[in-house]
Amino acid sequence: MAKKNKTTQTEVNVTDFINSYVEKEEKRQDSFRLIELMREWSGAEPKMWGPTIIGFGSYHYKYASGHEGDAPLLGFSPRKAEFSLYVNSPGNDDKKLLERLGKYRMAKACIYFKKLSDLNLDALEKLSKASMKYVKEKYGNQ
Repeated sequence: MAKKNKTTQTEVNVTDFINSYVEKEEKRQDSFRLIELMREWSGAEPKMWGPTIIGFGSYHYKYASGHEGDAPLLGFSPRKAEFSLYVNSPGNDDKKLLERLGKYRMAKACIYFKKLSDLNLDALEKLSKASMKYVKEKYGNQ
Protein backbone atom coordinates (compact mmCIF):
# COMPACT_ATOMS: atom_id res chain seq x y z
CA MET A 1 0.00 0.00 0.00
CA ALA A 2 1.38 3.41 -0.96
CA LYS A 3 2.28 5.78 1.83
CA LYS A 4 0.00 8.82 2.05
CA ASN A 5 1.79 12.16 1.76
CA LYS A 6 1.58 14.34 4.86
CA THR A 7 2.04 17.54 2.92
CA THR A 8 -1.12 18.00 0.89
CA GLN A 9 -3.07 21.13 0.10
CA THR A 10 -5.70 22.02 2.68
CA GLU A 11 -8.59 24.47 2.91
CA VAL A 12 -7.16 26.34 5.93
CA ASN A 13 -7.17 30.11 5.44
CA VAL A 14 -3.59 31.40 5.11
CA THR A 15 -4.24 34.69 6.93
CA ASP A 16 -5.98 32.87 9.80
CA PHE A 17 -3.04 30.47 10.03
CA ILE A 18 -0.47 33.27 10.28
CA ASN A 19 -2.52 35.24 12.81
CA SER A 20 -3.03 32.19 15.03
CA TYR A 21 0.33 30.41 14.60
CA VAL A 22 2.92 33.20 14.39
CA GLU A 23 3.50 34.75 17.81
CA LYS A 24 5.97 37.56 17.08
CA GLU A 25 4.75 40.65 15.25
CA GLU A 26 7.96 41.00 13.18
CA LYS A 27 7.64 37.41 11.95
CA ARG A 28 3.95 37.95 11.21
CA GLN A 29 4.77 41.04 9.09
CA ASP A 30 7.61 39.16 7.35
CA SER A 31 5.17 36.33 6.59
CA PHE A 32 2.68 38.69 4.96
CA ARG A 33 5.50 40.35 2.98
CA LEU A 34 6.75 36.94 1.77
CA ILE A 35 3.21 36.14 0.65
CA GLU A 36 3.11 39.37 -1.39
CA LEU A 37 6.49 38.62 -2.97
CA MET A 38 5.84 34.95 -3.72
CA ARG A 39 2.38 35.72 -5.11
CA GLU A 40 4.02 38.21 -7.49
CA TRP A 41 6.90 35.88 -8.44
CA SER A 42 4.75 32.77 -8.94
CA GLY A 43 1.54 34.30 -10.24
CA ALA A 44 -0.33 31.97 -7.85
CA GLU A 45 -2.44 32.53 -4.77
CA PRO A 46 -1.18 31.23 -1.41
CA LYS A 47 -2.59 27.93 -0.15
CA MET A 48 -1.87 25.95 2.98
CA TRP A 49 0.00 22.68 2.48
CA GLY A 50 -0.06 20.42 5.51
CA PRO A 51 -0.37 22.17 8.85
CA THR A 52 2.35 24.85 8.46
CA ILE A 53 3.53 25.34 4.84
CA ILE A 54 2.28 28.23 2.72
CA GLY A 55 2.63 27.21 -0.92
CA PHE A 56 2.21 28.86 -4.29
CA GLY A 57 1.25 26.86 -7.36
CA SER A 58 1.77 23.12 -7.49
CA TYR A 59 3.37 20.35 -9.45
CA HIS A 60 3.11 16.58 -9.56
CA TYR A 61 6.26 14.54 -8.98
CA LYS A 62 7.02 10.86 -9.40
CA TYR A 63 10.26 9.28 -8.21
CA ALA A 64 11.96 6.19 -9.63
CA SER A 65 10.86 4.38 -6.46
CA GLY A 66 7.25 4.85 -7.56
CA HIS A 67 6.50 7.37 -4.80
CA GLU A 68 4.52 10.28 -6.19
CA GLY A 69 2.48 13.23 -5.08
CA ASP A 70 1.84 16.92 -5.36
CA ALA A 71 3.89 19.72 -3.84
CA PRO A 72 3.89 23.51 -3.92
CA LEU A 73 5.97 25.07 -6.68
CA LEU A 74 7.30 27.62 -4.20
CA GLY A 75 6.67 27.90 -0.49
CA PHE A 76 7.70 28.80 3.02
CA SER A 77 6.84 28.10 6.60
CA PRO A 78 7.09 30.59 9.47
CA ARG A 79 8.38 27.97 11.92
CA LYS A 80 8.86 28.88 15.57
CA ALA A 81 12.68 29.16 15.48
CA GLU A 82 13.12 30.46 11.92
CA PHE A 83 11.56 30.58 8.49
CA SER A 84 11.90 27.62 6.14
CA LEU A 85 11.96 28.57 2.48
CA TYR A 86 11.34 25.67 0.10
CA VAL A 87 13.44 25.98 -3.05
CA ASN A 88 14.92 23.39 -5.36
CA SER A 89 17.13 24.67 -8.14
CA PRO A 90 20.50 23.01 -8.40
CA GLY A 91 22.48 24.89 -10.97
CA ASN A 92 25.64 26.88 -11.62
CA ASP A 93 24.06 30.29 -11.01
CA ASP A 94 22.68 29.25 -7.63
CA LYS A 95 26.07 29.45 -5.93
CA LYS A 96 26.41 33.08 -6.98
CA LEU A 97 22.85 33.85 -5.86
CA LEU A 98 23.40 32.11 -2.53
CA GLU A 99 26.56 34.15 -1.96
CA ARG A 100 24.44 37.29 -2.36
CA LEU A 101 21.41 36.03 -0.42
CA GLY A 102 22.46 37.24 3.02
CA LYS A 103 22.30 35.64 6.45
CA TYR A 104 20.85 32.10 6.24
CA ARG A 105 21.66 28.43 6.57
CA MET A 106 20.88 25.74 4.06
CA ALA A 107 19.66 22.14 4.01
CA LYS A 108 18.97 19.91 1.00
CA ALA A 109 16.01 21.88 -0.39
CA CYS A 110 15.39 24.46 2.34
CA ILE A 111 16.83 27.81 3.21
CA TYR A 112 16.46 28.78 6.86
CA PHE A 113 16.53 32.39 7.99
CA LYS A 114 15.46 34.36 11.05
CA LYS A 115 13.98 37.50 9.48
CA LEU A 116 13.34 38.83 6.02
CA SER A 117 15.63 41.83 6.56
CA ASP A 118 18.55 39.35 6.76
CA LEU A 119 18.05 38.52 3.06
CA ASN A 120 18.81 40.28 -0.20
CA LEU A 121 15.34 40.30 -1.80
CA ASP A 122 16.73 40.62 -5.33
CA ALA A 123 18.76 37.44 -4.85
CA LEU A 124 15.74 35.75 -3.21
CA GLU A 125 13.57 36.62 -6.20
CA LYS A 126 16.11 35.24 -8.67
CA LEU A 127 16.57 32.08 -6.59
CA SER A 128 12.80 31.59 -6.30
CA LYS A 129 12.27 32.03 -10.04
CA ALA A 130 15.17 29.66 -10.79
CA SER A 131 13.58 27.11 -8.45
CA MET A 132 10.21 27.34 -10.20
CA LYS A 133 11.87 27.05 -13.62
CA TYR A 134 13.86 24.01 -12.50
CA VAL A 135 10.79 22.23 -11.09
CA LYS A 136 8.72 22.96 -14.22
CA GLU A 137 11.50 21.65 -16.46
CA LYS A 138 12.06 18.55 -14.32
CA TYR A 139 8.42 17.62 -13.72
CA GLY A 140 6.66 19.38 -16.62
CA ASN A 141 4.36 22.37 -16.65
CA GLN A 142 1.36 21.34 -14.63
